[in-house]
Amino acid sequence: MKLLSILSVALFTLASMHAAGQQQPTGTGLDPAALLHPMPDSWPTYNGDYSGRRFSTLTQINDKNVKALSLAWLYQLPNVGEGVVRRLAGTPIVVNGVIYITVPDHVWAIDARSSQTLWHYGWTSKGGIHLGNRGVGISGNSLYFETPDCNLVALNIADGKKLWSQSICDLDQMYYASVAPLVVKNHVITGVSGDDLDRPGFLEAHDPETGALQWRWSVVPKPGEFGSETWPNADAMAHGGGMTWISPTYDPELNLLYIGTGNPQPVLAASKREGANLYTESIVALHADTGEMAWYFQPSPHDTHDWDAVQTPVLFDGEMEGKSRKLLAQASRNGWFFVLDRETGKNYVSSEFVKTNWTKGLDAKGQPIPNPSKEPQIPGVLVTPDASGGVNWEPPTFSPATGLFYVNATHSYSMFYIYDDSDKPEGWGGQQNGHWSQSMLQAMDYRTGKIKWSHTWETPGNKGGLLSTAGNLVFAGDPNNNLVALDATTGKLLWHANLSTGMSNGPITYEVDGRQYLLVGAGDKLFSFVMN
Repeated sequence: MKLLSILSVALFTLASMHAAGQQQPTGTGLDPAALLHPMPDSWPTYNGDYSGRRFSTLTQINDKNVKALSLAWLYQLPNVGEGVVRRLAGTPIVVNGVIYITVPDHVWAIDARSSQTLWHYGWTSKGGIHLGNRGVGISGNSLYFETPDCNLVALNIADGKKLWSQSICDLDQMYYASVAPLVVKNHVITGVSGDDLDRPGFLEAHDPETGALQWRWSVVPKPGEFGSETWPNADAMAHGGGMTWISPTYDPELNLLYIGTGNPQPVLAASKREGANLYTESIVALHADTGEMAWYFQPSPHDTHDWDAVQTPVLFDGEMEGKSRKLLAQASRNGWFFVLDRETGKNYVSSEFVKTNWTKGLDAKGQPIPNPSKEPQIPGVLVTPDASGGVNWEPPTFSPATGLFYVNATHSYSMFYIYDDSDKPEGWGGQQNGHWSQSMLQAMDYRTGKIKWSHTWETPGNKGGLLSTAGNLVFAGDPNNNLVALDATTGKLLWHANLSTGMSNGPITYEVDGRQYLLVGAGDKLFSFVMN
């Protein structure tokens, strides 16, 4: 294992050195080929690359000197009008010395050295839920982002001028759009949001030049299709839910996309949707050119606790059963950690990363079997974790240097009730009342799912996403508004900086002019740290 890890990091470093020699002038577009082998000085996708690992090969900031890390600059979102959501919920994208950030309906390009605004674009909205925006996708000279009123918009990366826009969902049916698009070959992949939406979710591919629809994959099958047997009737399928609100990952060799899907509808009162309710609460592999499904794995069959399985499916290669395998891992909102073969969907590991009490065991595929006695009830039932889950939107990270999978987790208990026991419940149909929670950063051995080390945060509450680096560091947000650096191997606390408000996205890192920067958003502010 140790030899494989060293070799893996060496290969990453060689690829990075090769790519670094191809650095482009500031503000220029992104060679689509660079998405296959991102330069170490960039962060060109939601997760940094297609794998979802959120791992950087940069080592200038490392476990030996991180205590000297200090603020390089602070950028505050300008006031661009009444009612604008001023929360940086998306991951910043860095390409050729320029940072691209979003809030709903707005995109900014700022200089990665100085934070000077280069351009701003504002979309005139027709409505929709303005909760947050997860960021942009970039390829060539185009930048893509989704709007709350259901549009995919393409901008010229040089000046922010609009190129085209294309409707991607129906605002009248209460869909909205917030996902960071992912560009794969000649496809712009888009998802849809609507946490409590009483409509089926879907994933689409669009032409990067025109926005024209190329294919659509529906999370909920239609009557007669494979998977429809897991629903009681056509009406339940037509209102099945399963939003796709986190950006997918991609394996170029297999040409497969991996997406996690959201919760079914009604959310808690589920007596009229008997069955597993495929493909909600699932990890699904799709052929990138057609949207045809290759395989699926369902972390939460017949979910009744709002435990979306949208958490990033992280891709890496490693040893299983004595052989090198192409693997996929997810720390799911239901409190379970899964490792699968990403070619076939075969399960290798199913284990808890926080305490849970809602299963009766595992089925033959390694999927948890829900315990009916833990479904929400009129008198209430105590369940762990609560509806926010063992983890929520906070992206995890995997380090090929340590072989550890890191997740910013929560252990919690909550009482779950239903108050709509009618023949046709709608919406949530119930509620939960949380009673106790504890937050911690968990580091897991992917081969066994066992906790290698755990760092308990001082208080429970909202946290942030994660970043690991070849400098033997893990960066995380804690519930007390701190950006924290820990030793990736041991979990030892090494450094922190208070951001005055909670981290609202995942930290990233990039390099400009030979200096490594650490970047994170908190509320309406973007913080950049550097070694001074």
